[in-house]
Amino acid sequence: MTTAKICGLRAPDTLDAAISGGASHVGFVFFASSPRHLSFDAAAGLAARVPGHVGRVGVFVDPADDLLEPAIGAGRLDVLQLHKTAPERIAAIRARYRLPVWAAVAVKARADLDAARPLAGLVDRILYDAKTPEGATLPGGMGVRFDWGLLEGIAHPAPWALSGGLDAGNVAEAIHGTGAEIVDVSSGVESAPGVKDPAKIRAFLKAVSAA
Repeated sequence: MTTAKICGLRAPDTLDAAISGGASHVGFVFFASSPRHLSFDAAAGLAARVPGHVGRVGVFVDPADDLLEPAIGAGRLDVLQLHKTAPERIAAIRARYRLPVWAAVAVKARADLDAARPLAGLVDRILYDAKTPEGATLPGGMGVRFDWGLLEGIAHPAPWALSGGLDAGNVAEAIHGTGAEIVDVSSGVESAPGVKDPAKIRAFLKAVSAA
């Protein structure tokens, strides 16, 4: 059965929609350039609303320890999701904080999948995400998708999740085409950048459960 992570949540009503709709994970973004960025106080308030059966995922871009430490505490994080982070740094973060680590691999062409190989044994899950356009300031959350057929026949070095350009209209196709265990959505359930829509969240989760 495929489960879903709703990423970039910033408000109680949308967090509640994700939880009541059956999300397995909720994502809190700690990256100042993102419209989904959370302060530590905001993260603490949201984290307190998350029941124990739902994983709290902190999303970071090559983070320093002076960001990770307070974010883990404020967000009561269960998982660290790392973007644009070198394997050596991933290993150091995992060893220091002793939390499960998901590492994003940005995909546009089949050769991009080679970046997953050095992550074997280093990460608990690989997040295959769409590579953002040249010059983009954000590593994800831009509604870009990649050709899911690129994953066909790939020997995955770790459990994995699928992200990039998903929404209620295409997530069933993505699940059937890839066999993803977890699908991850952000912009696909928004009415504007950083503004989640409770109805879109519910529709996405309904489509996942029906797939």
